[in-house]
Amino acid sequence: MSTPHINAQKGDFGKTVLMPGDPLRAKFIAETYLTDAKLVNNVRGIQGYTGYYKGVKVSVMASGMGMPSMGIYSYELFEFFGVEQILRIGSAGAICEKVKLREIVLGAGACTNSAYGEQYHLRGSFAPIADFDLLRTCVEEAEKLGAPYHVGNLLSSDTFYDAGEGDTLAWGRMGVLAVEMEAAALYMNAARCGKRALAICTVSDSMITGEATTAEERQNTFTQMMELALNTAVAMENK
Repeated sequence: MSTPHINAQKGDFGKTVLMPGDPLRAKFIAETYLTDAKLVNNVRGIQGYTGYYKGVKVSVMASGMGMPSMGIYSYELFEFFGVEQILRIGSAGAICEKVKLREIVLGAGACTNSAYGEQYHLRGSFAPIADFDLLRTCVEEAEKLGAPYHVGNLLSSDTFYDAGEGDTLAWGRMGVLAVEMEAAALYMNAARCGKRALAICTVSDSMITGEATTAEERQNTFTQMMELALNTAVAMENK
């Protein structure tokens, strides 16, 4: 059942996959939180692991950066490996004053400046949204953890270095909370495949204040987001 990008067999992945962008973050989660973790994919260094968390089979695999990369990996997981839900766990930049460094944003929806949705030949603009059951469960788990969180729109951008200075902040004036680069493609793939998805993002920097975390912090210290995603996976399994 190998695909061009995932060298694994059906059954190698759990029903829930956590997807950070960074392969090293996937490795960190597997080694820190999962028992009996096994490397099930390493094509192009995109590390995927499957193990157990609180007795529930869970996988974690990197998505790479950007919507094309997320689009490939999430589609193959949904369509060929029996994955039912994907939780994106990554970093985002705050574009709203009320969202502070290291707080968590749960993406109820994902605005985008990408043309990813044009492949569906819809006569209009598709509004990519998270699965409500996943979102509701994640909010409940965040309350239990005492994690500082916000629920609202993300902006999934095709560009990290944007020549249109100030354009990203215009989305913030429409109530969008933070900018990242993958959620919209994940939500669209989930909608097309009839599966579930949710983006859980820790704020790594603020375009409002100029504050920022280091690359090492983003790789190793966003543990509350990781625990939130894992607890959400367990709670969904036990429903």
